[in-house]
Amino acid sequence: MNCRSRLLATVAVGASAALLLTACGGDGGKPKANDKIAGADTGDEASATPGASATQQAGRPRIELPADLHYTFEWRKTGDKDKDAVLADGELFIKATDQAIANQDVLDPAYRFYSAEELAAATQKYVQRFVDHKARTTGTYRFYSESVTLQGDGAAALTYCEDQGKAYNKFVKTGKVDKTPVTKNSYIFYNTTLKRNSDGVWVTQDMLSERGSARCQP
Repeated sequence: MNCRSRLLATVAVGASAALLLTACGGDGGKPKANDKIAGADTGDEASATPGASATQQAGRPRIELPADLHYTFEWRKTGDKDKDAVLADGELFIKATDQAIANQDVLDPAYRFYSAEELAAATQKYVQRFVDHKARTTGTYRFYSESVTLQGDGAAALTYCEDQGKAYNKFVKTGKVDKTPVTKNSYIFYNTTLKRNSDGVWVTQDMLSERGSARCQP
C-alpha cells in the first residue's frame, strides 16, 4: 500500500498525497522502508531546518528536525517573488509534516500552518499512522525538477519530483534501520495546488502523486 498516496486520496478533495507519498507493505500495515516519515526518536539531536528564509519570519512556526534527517532541495529561485514564495512555502510544508512525526504530535501547529482544510485533516491521519507504529525515517530526501505556475486569484500549481533512494525507516523501539534497494518506485512525481491566504502564506490545499513516474527517473 502506498501510504502517502492513499492518505490524501482518502481525505483530500481531488488529491492523493503528495508530500506524504511513501511505500507501505503488508506486515499488518506497518510502515516499510522508504515511508516518508520523520524522527520520532527523542534521543536524536534536533536541528533547525535550513532552506527557506520564510521560516524565521514573524508569526511563522519554527521547524526543527532530527539531525540525521536531511533534505536536498534542488529547487532554483525564479526571480519572481510570488513563484519563489510558492517554492519556499511548499518546502516548509514538507518539513513541517516531518516535524509533526518527529514530535509525535498529530496536531503539530507547523503543518497546520502550511496546509488547509481537507489536506490538513489528511495529514493529521498520516502523522497518526506513524505515531502509532513508533517509526521514523533517517537519511536524505532529494527534491528536483520543480515547476511553478501562477494561476491568478492567489492560486498556484507546484510540481516536483522526490528521490527516496537514500532514505530509510528507523524503528524507535529497536533502533533498527530498514535499508531497501533503490528501484523505480523510489522516485515520485507530485502535483500540488497552493493558495495564498490572508497572511500572505502559500498553503498547500491539494496534492496528487505518482510513484515510479517516468518523468522522475534518473
